[in-house]
Amino acid sequence: MTARWIPPEEYVKTIANATSYAGFYFTDTAGRPIQLRAVRNEDAWQWPGGNMDPGETPWECALRECFEETQMAFTGPQKLLAVHFITRGSHWPLNKFGVIFDGGRLTDEQIGAIVLDPGEHTELRVHTLQEWEELMSPVGFARLKAADHARHTETVAYLEH
Repeated sequence: MTARWIPPEEYVKTIANATSYAGFYFTDTAGRPIQLRAVRNEDAWQWPGGNMDPGETPWECALRECFEETQMAFTGPQKLLAVHFITRGSHWPLNKFGVIFDGGRLTDEQIGAIVLDPGEHTELRVHTLQEWEELMSPVGFARLKAADHARHTETVAYLEH
């Protein structure tokens, strides 16, 4: 059987669709993760990041979202920590891919200078992994723990939820 060429506009209708996000994982100088409490779900703790805009790369998205949510202009290197895949379900109609970059360690002064977007987050906290585990959902904590482990082992984590 001979393969038939399909124009890209038709072909994309036959493959999986997904949304995507990108963000930064930050810690303080002691290595304790920094997270933000989400406005739309007060039980959700997350780091600066969000959904990619059309035509945007993961890196561009992470930079934009970080600035929008914290007023912090990240200038560090592009260091990938994790790729996160979330299966579609009752909570979201499409699969979702996430790209998590290492934002490095922030000083107390840098943390104190963060200005949260009140439409996105209500507070910033710094805790040990053990303390975060008590505050977070198992899925959220698994992502946090994987990013932290990837940083410490200088590897890249891959997660599926």
